[in-house]
Amino acid sequence: MKRSNDPIMWAPFGAGGMLAALFGPVLVFITGIAVPLGLLLPADTMSYGNMLAFTHNVIGKLVILAVIALFTLHGTLRLFHSFHDVGVHLGEGGKFAFFGFGLLVTLAAIVLLL
Repeated sequence: MKRSNDPIMWAPFGAGGMLAALFGPVLVFITGIAVPLGLLLPADTMSYGNMLAFTHNVIGKLVILAVIALFTLHGTLRLFHSFHDVGVHLGEGGKFAFFGFGLLVTLAAIVLLL
């Protein structure tokens, strides 16, 4: 029986899906509605100085990396399987392109956060 590499991609897919479902709407609300309109949070919550301090903190860097990497890996696997579901079979080259893009974005986030 041929061994599959699917479990390697399903773990970040599941983690990214959970993160997107639980924290995605909250992130959209905070960054797109609450702070710009001054609801529930002070207007300077997302000022340049505060965001710079957040990105210089180790925990802040890990949060940003988790959001970027897991959202991207979840999205690339979902998109790859969506193509397969509608009858567009991309083969190994497509799998390499989609997952390579997810890995490239993750590596770029790591480099930029360091």
